[in-house]
Amino acid sequence: MGKFDVLVIESDHRRAESVVSALEFLGYRPQRGEECEAVDETTHAWRAVYVGNVRDEAEAERQFSQLGTASNQAMVLMASDSEWLSRLGNDGAAANGRVGIIEFPLRYDQLSETLRGSQSPAPRRQELRLVGSSGPMGRVNALVRQVAPFDSSVLVLGESGTGKEMVARSIHECSSRRDKPFVAINCGAIPAELLESELFGHEKGAFTGAISTRKGRFELAEGGTLFLDEIGDMSLPMQVKLLRVLQERVFERVGSNRTQRCDVRIIAATHRNLEEAINNGQFREDLYYRLSVFPLEMPALREHLDDLQELVSEFNHRLSRRGLGNVRFSAGAMNALHNYAWPGNVRELYNLVERLSILYPHSEVRVSDLPEKYRGQQVVEEVRGAALLSLMTGHSTVLPEPMAIVSSDALVMLPEGGLDLKDHLADIEVGLIRQALDVTGGVVAHAAKLLRMQRTTLVEKLRKYGLQPSMQA
Repeated sequence: MGKFDVLVIESDHRRAESVVSALEFLGYRPQRGEECEAVDETTHAWRAVYVGNVRDEAEAERQFSQLGTASNQAMVLMASDSEWLSRLGNDGAAANGRVGIIEFPLRYDQLSETLRGSQSPAPRRQELRLVGSSGPMGRVNALVRQVAPFDSSVLVLGESGTGKEMVARSIHECSSRRDKPFVAINCGAIPAELLESELFGHEKGAFTGAISTRKGRFELAEGGTLFLDEIGDMSLPMQVKLLRVLQERVFERVGSNRTQRCDVRIIAATHRNLEEAINNGQFREDLYYRLSVFPLEMPALREHLDDLQELVSEFNHRLSRRGLGNVRFSAGAMNALHNYAWPGNVRELYNLVERLSILYPHSEVRVSDLPEKYRGQQVVEEVRGAALLSLMTGHSTVLPEPMAIVSSDALVMLPEGGLDLKDHLADIEVGLIRQALDVTGGVVAHAAKLLRMQRTTLVEKLRKYGLQPSMQA
């Protein structure tokens, strides 16, 4: 994960969780102010700071100090009821006019618009649609719309990285609880002995380290939705306690004997086979039936590859809000991605797009630009094409190693689905230009000699393909 880019200063734990979840959903990387310690490691990363209500003024000043030299550039998101509003004129960011007012209950569209610097409220969104128009994603969207209006528990199934939390957020956003908090917790990432406190909260002195009273996720999600991710990793003793809450809608904080009622919709998710876990004695059958009122299975990315282009466009949109450049895939590169197995599913695709947006911002990504494991058979086709280009031009070419012998029959073979010859040859040309530049250390004149062309011709091709080497003579 990269560095955090939004600082969240807020004493109200429920609000803080809401803001953090919304920012993560929009593609940002927020961090709570009280979790920041090393100023010198974070001062260059902050793009925005959210300021809510902070009870301890000295602690607030310490958290503000985490902005460091970024304070004059960072966007300030100020809660409309924050007591710090009166100090706007003294803040560097405020003096530059980069201030947005945030209203609660928090809305994703309002937060997104404010982060982009727009003070005019966006139209109220009626429905959050999951990205993808393929058959499998169309069925998921239909199920989301059907179950969202009701408070029935939902169990989202699917491989890791398929977007199970996105489904949970979509259900919440389409429900009558949309104006209340959406709170997520990963049950597999928290040690079993701490999970009870995370879910139900604790009183001051309840155990070693409990220096103050703390609300749990059930309290933070009151009136809204609680998303229990990786529920299959929850220990059996905790399963018993969770079952009681689902049955009776009451709980107690750790260290307290005061019973509290809760009004929370439960959406759970897991990549495990819970029926198999029940047979192995690792998951309670009664809890399974409590959670699985409405099971909903997310397809693996390999099952809806027709959505690749839509997903890339959506990820470009999210990354652009963080200041990264958009990337475009050539037909050959997109074909290579279609032939990849995607074991990490949509999450893996998002990570790839982010990586390429850093390496090739505002450029076209070709097969040779992809990390090796994504190229697949396209590498073989590129070698064949390079040999074909060599025969057509009469020039020798530098071919990738290891180099297989390519027969004349192989040179005239087409992929089963055909190809765009112009785009394919352009892929080859870009690959050879990059190799020449790598060999010559980016010296354009020397690369031009290797490619048997005029320096001015190579410069034009660099501009045409959006390549940016060190332009040396």
